[in-house]
Amino acid sequence: MKNLFCPISDERINEQVPRVTALLVILTVIASFAFQLPVLMALVAGDFFIRAFTKLKFSPLSCLAYWMVKWLKIPAKPIDKAPKVFAARMGFVMTVMITALLGLNFSLAAMVVAGILLFFASLEFAFAFCAGCTIYTYLVLPLSKN
Repeated sequence: MKNLFCPISDERINEQVPRVTALLVILTVIASFAFQLPVLMALVAGDFFIRAFTKLKFSPLSCLAYWMVKWLKIPAKPIDKAPKVFAARMGFVMTVMITALLGLNFSLAAMVVAGILLFFASLEFAFAFCAGCTIYTYLVLPLSKN
């Protein structure tokens, strides 16, 4: 099996915060579909945008996750920030797609994309497995070499 490569940076973050953020994303996406509130999906897209494309330290969901980690006294584990930024960019694209599909009344297609997003977020939350690194290795790196 090929070694996985992730984007790297000098910045470090506490691994527990993205994991709890992933849980909050899962709950918000489920609530969006359960209560038929596409505006929640748009808010998640905005949250991903902040994490992916701005220099702000926290988005609303990651800020809430930070406080939850602090309140629960979960020990910090420093990790590289770059893979999480790449994953946030993927999350942004997916949530924009879901929002657009819901707006166009393509509910089944929106649910399929949401299912993929939920799967990736569940891997992050439960196992600290970043699906973004796998996608980066097998999709982005080969395309960037061409």
